[in-house]
Amino acid sequence: IVTSAALGGIIGSKIYYLIENIDRVIADPFGMIFSGAGLVFLGGLMGGTIGVTIVLRKNSLPWLQFADIIAPLLIIGYSIGRIGCFLVGDDYGLPTKSIFGMSFKNGAPPTTYESIAYNYPWLDISNWNPGDIIKVFPTQIIESIVGFGIFLFLWNKRDKVIIKGSLFFTYLVVAGMERFIIEFIRLNPKYIWIINDIIGFSGAQVISIIMITIGVYMLINPPENPETKEAT
Repeated sequence: IVTSAALGGIIGSKIYYLIENIDRVIADPFGMIFSGAGLVFLGGLMGGTIGVTIVLRKNSLPWLQFADIIAPLLIIGYSIGRIGCFLVGDDYGLPTKSIFGMSFKNGAPPTTYESIAYNYPWLDISNWNPGDIIKVFPTQIIESIVGFGIFLFLWNKRDKVIIKGSLFFTYLVVAGMERFIIEFIRLNPKYIWIINDIIGFSGAQVISIIMITIGVYMLINPPENPETKEAT
């Protein structure tokens, strides 16, 4: 299971990254495909889920029960992973001049004026000058803290599961909400515009909406099969 989750997660995260950066893939397919960068969590979640599902079905193991077991572990892994993002200076938020801002001079990529302008050309950084070290929202730490809180919430509910799968579907809802909200201050391009150039949704937000929708639907309408009820 662990091996399948790891392989599926790596492949899924890479595919997601390549799709989100298709223009760079076209320009340099070999470099993008075989680079060590570009492991996106949501893609890894989907790929890992597929990999684990294959193993569970092959061995006739209960999918919903295993999903409940792994739900708290997914979010604590996400929380710890965001600490790594913070240390490497990646996946940070929008530029800000507020007291909450932090700079990543040696980040990947660094938050220098030139780097921001090159890597995120859609951003308006007219309030800064060439040569400036730009402060950004440290969304990695915010997500790490929130993710740990979600972990504690799910961990405390793990012994109170009545309908199998409910803990995993709860994870989909709360994790989806966390990612959907944080994306408004993260440095990700928007693909679906609600209000032109003012309010838009990123790819991660679209997936978050799907996660929330599936989670809410399955909590309201749990699957009717022998696996859903605890043995009496």
